[in-house]
Amino acid sequence: MPIQSELFPPDASDPLPPLPTAQPGQKRDGNAPIPVPVWLQRLSLVVMVTFCFYVGLLLFCLPWTRFWYQNQYLLAYPWLSSILLHGATRGVISGIGLLDFWIGLSEAIHYRDYRP
Repeated sequence: MPIQSELFPPDASDPLPPLPTAQPGQKRDGNAPIPVPVWLQRLSLVVMVTFCFYVGLLLFCLPWTRFWYQNQYLLAYPWLSSILLHGATRGVISGIGLLDFWIGLSEAIHYRDYRP
């Protein structure tokens, strides 16, 4: 006797069909996710570390350059200028840049491949 799901195609109102949990020929239990390829893990690490380094360097250096205090936004809003030109605000933003740089470095040091 055929299984009911083979007799009737899925309804158009049904949500997306369930994702396969294993590749053909691979024995896995029904709840295990499909493993991520190693090249994709390494590529995502490179992208994340590069992004963290770039944003960290930008946030660390930008508050101390002329682009920070000589721009049209600060000249148009004097109340914002008094906040953003304060030394403590610049220091906090530079500290966030160092923290972001540290996160990228930590991710690069503690990286491990998860192989299936």
